[in-house]
Amino acid sequence: MSQQPEQHSPAEGKPDDLPSTEVTEGVERAPHRAMFRAMGYDDEDFDSPMIGVANPAADITPCNVHLDDVAQSAYDAVDEADGMPIEFGTITISDAISMGTEGMKASLISREVIADSVELVAFGERMDGLVTIGGCDKNMPGMMMAAIRTDLPSVFLYGGSIMPGEHEGREITVQNLFEGVGAVADGEMSEAELDEMERNACPGAGSCGGMFTANTMASISETIGFAPLGSSSPPAEDDERYEVARESGELAVEVVRERRKPSDFLTRESFENAIALQVAIGGSTNAVLHLLAMAAEAGIELDIEDFNEISARTPKIAKLQPSGARVMNDLHEVGGVPVVLRELLEADLLHGDALTVTGETIAEAIDRIDPPRIEELDTDFLYTVDEPIHERGAIRILTGNLAPDGAVIKITGEDHLRHEGPVLSLIHISDG
Repeated sequence: MSQQPEQHSPAEGKPDDLPSTEVTEGVERAPHRAMFRAMGYDDEDFDSPMIGVANPAADITPCNVHLDDVAQSAYDAVDEADGMPIEFGTITISDAISMGTEGMKASLISREVIADSVELVAFGERMDGLVTIGGCDKNMPGMMMAAIRTDLPSVFLYGGSIMPGEHEGREITVQNLFEGVGAVADGEMSEAELDEMERNACPGAGSCGGMFTANTMASISETIGFAPLGSSSPPAEDDERYEVARESGELAVEVVRERRKPSDFLTRESFENAIALQVAIGGSTNAVLHLLAMAAEAGIELDIEDFNEISARTPKIAKLQPSGARVMNDLHEVGGVPVVLRELLEADLLHGDALTVTGETIAEAIDRIDPPRIEELDTDFLYTVDEPIHERGAIRILTGNLAPDGAVIKITGEDHLRHEGPVLSLIHISDG
């Protein structure tokens, strides 16, 4: 007599309140399970929390070209932690490649498309949690906005930064190429030298190395609570980046089991912490747009003037590209973002009781990691709060007849803070 296969029944370890039970449990879901079985899933998977791995891998930018490997590490870790990983894709736009063309108009729109698509898949497929992965600029806010909208237990995972290239014995990045274009136009550099720099500036995968939008928003992901402390600075092609990916996958299963949702840790205080970090490190002006959008998704009151107020009380203590010569890897080598956060926390410039995705407060996480104090480091790009680069943070919000709704500028260090003279108003991207 042949033995009949054991019929699937709900496991004790999968609570009824998980959304995925709607597609994995009960006799009426046999057709649904058959579709999953076609992809290699089995009864053990059906009894596990379903974790979506949102992956914007693409060959259109070095920021995202390696993300399949990063996603695979997170996927495997979810599986080994007794989760049911399901990977799906979304789009990306390369800001650096579209810059200076009509294509740049697509950049900010891509943030919304990313958020919409991840939200749609997570909702439609009844996922229980998410690992959201980002590489190029608009990936980060788009992914975090999706997590906020769904309010599913979620972990943000950055793809990491590119290493600097080398030219004539010195480190160079894509910023040097933009400056080189101007130097050629002014007759200060030959086209041959620019060509040589072009071939060496970007040696591999990863997001632009300076404290531009990608690294700013990745650093903010730690500070606001979406990613574990120390996770944003490991380079894209370093083994440590893949360790971070595995830890993120494991954490995603944990936050689902603990029902730890974005609404549990995102508060007005966590957004103020994010702004404090942004202005202290000279982060991208684009973070103003993104933090306002994220706060709106979370239903948290945040106004553009809040950036002025926080910048007024938070000194600038880091000199990273574009306001200095150092890049994200240099920050990583001395301890990463937690080094800066410790300095701000000990100066009472952070809300230490703000919660994070790990369940710890940010103060508890800093204490556990125990990053070095800036005063203990031999570095030429980090400064203490007592002896900062500037007494005020890097971001200023301007208002007036030229920008009645406000304009954002970044103080890099050598700026003239007052100017009188004619104004050239550029309406179209091709003007000027």
